Amino acid sequence: MNGAEMAVLRSRLDGIVRKMSNTLLRTGRSGVLNRARDFSCCLLTRDGDLISAADSLPIHVLSGPDMMARSVLQFHPDQRAGDAFLHNSPYHGCSHPADLSVIAPVMDEHGNHRFTVLAKAHQADIGNSQPTTYMADAKDVYHEGALIFPGVQVQRNWEDIDDIIRMCEMRIRVPHQWRGDYLATVGAVRIGEKALTGLAAEIGWDRIESFAGQWFDYSETLMADAIARLPAGSVTGTSTHDPFPGFPGEGIRIEAKVDVDPVAGRVAVDLTDNPDCLPCGMNLSEACARTAAMIGVFNSIDHKVPKNAGSFRRIDIALRVGCIAGIPVHPFSCSAATTNIADRVANSVQTGLASLGEGIGMAEVGSVIAPSAGVISGVDPRTGQPFVNQIFLAMSGGAASPSSDAWWTIGHVGNAGLCCIDGVEMAELLQPIVVHSRAFLPDTEGAGTTNGAPSTIVEFGPLGADIDIGYLSDGHCNPPVGVRGGGSGGGADQYLIGRDGVSTPLDACAQVTIREGERIVAISCGGGGYGPAKARGADQVAEDVAGGLVSVARALDVYGVALADDGSVAATETAKLREAMA
Repeated sequence: MNGAEMAVLRSRLDGIVRKMSNTLLRTGRSGVLNRARDFSCCLLTRDGDLISAADSLPIHVLSGPDMMARSVLQFHPDQRAGDAFLHNSPYHGCSHPADLSVIAPVMDEHGNHRFTVLAKAHQADIGNSQPTTYMADAKDVYHEGALIFPGVQVQRNWEDIDDIIRMCEMRIRVPHQWRGDYLATVGAVRIGEKALTGLAAEIGWDRIESFAGQWFDYSETLMADAIARLPAGSVTGTSTHDPFPGFPGEGIRIEAKVDVDPVAGRVAVDLTDNPDCLPCGMNLSEACARTAAMIGVFNSIDHKVPKNAGSFRRIDIALRVGCIAGIPVHPFSCSAATTNIADRVANSVQTGLASLGEGIGMAEVGSVIAPSAGVISGVDPRTGQPFVNQIFLAMSGGAASPSSDAWWTIGHVGNAGLCCIDGVEMAELLQPIVVHSRAFLPDTEGAGTTNGAPSTIVEFGPLGADIDIGYLSDGHCNPPVGVRGGGSGGGADQYLIGRDGVSTPLDACAQVTIREGERIVAISCGGGGYGPAKARGADQVAEDVAGGLVSVARALDVYGVALADDGSVAATETAKLREAMA
């Protein structure tokens, strides 16, 4: 197959995955799907090798779908056309229980299993004992209470197995919302199945399989070339999570040992020297441990390298059974596996690689989950009906790279900016809340030659009823650090404004009730900077000041940039300042 044919088929297969994603986006019932876009779709070989994930969230797909597909094959070796399986077990390849996935085989006209399609959709509610899908204080999976399906058959001959549906509807707080999200996920899988079958009718199954093999080999070559451009070396990166329920008093320090061998074209990440699993919901699933390490590697090399089973061959990841950043042992809970500790793993890898030399790695991406991206629930006074949904009112966190300022609304390192921010009016329409203000906080960017994102600040509260908010706000004690002389980004914080106007600090990780007339203020993390701030272009600093993101005093003290009364750069004074700073 020549290069032009490869390019066309890659585009066709990516297009199939995007059709799946559009189906989920347009038909999902909950805001976490139809507004925030917290879902992923992918196409795999029969054996589970990732071919295409198109615009999916990295934390969902780099590792995990392969293990999920293989576990379904193990549990159901005799699959047939029209079968579909529910899978969200973090002990069998899923990221965490909230990411309820539907997996289906794609069969040829002779009943042979050729490929596999998978759609993974984060749930507004998965039956946890508290109304949140991130239960940090879960002592074990039984306390967590999530419905967990380790590759359970949910469709036969394209029809639902109603027993499974009834189980879900009895355990999930807003069953009609869940049912709509389930149907959207099944619909995405069936759209992928139909489109791939149509492509096979056009060019043949064997040709698609031949493409997959060549695509993997080509991607592996590109990955080896990208690693060959890195300097050789062994580094250890670290990142520290704040104290949380179930953690030791000082928090958790995550360590990643990274070895780069440019001659062999390989990167090895060792996560074995980390704490054991803990009696809380913060343990990583194997999928998230592997994926977080891979994200740190991919964030540090040429971004043009395709992310698929071929390029993955060049990354070696060492994990330990029973480790918080390794392979969990049932019944340790993995409720929050996609975010907090996973972010610390990815940050350890990419900041560690940044120490190898200029132009490599990234600063730390800011931590999650501030109350402005928490799970809210209650009874809507307008309808008298219960509601539950994860809101995405604000989150920034973007880290500076060697070549550009941060993507401000990256959210966190695992979703790579693919989750969307809620519109204020839509958020107020769909939940009984009022958003009083939303903004970026000045002087919270990670200052550097290239800048990290500033923090966000949101003030909101209930309207006509009380609401509950569950959140896991890391990054107050350990804000995102910069690399190669870059500064730290703003830290997280949250507090309650009572009916009397008095502000009260709130715990970093909590399930809190906000009464009518009260407001919660949520501050998200910014992101770290890359390189010394004094090397940032003076005109760029002037633009930041003009935009209200950097104060005149910070421009002077941190960046060494003096501004004239009209906001322009005072060139002579700036040159003197920077010479003195050097």
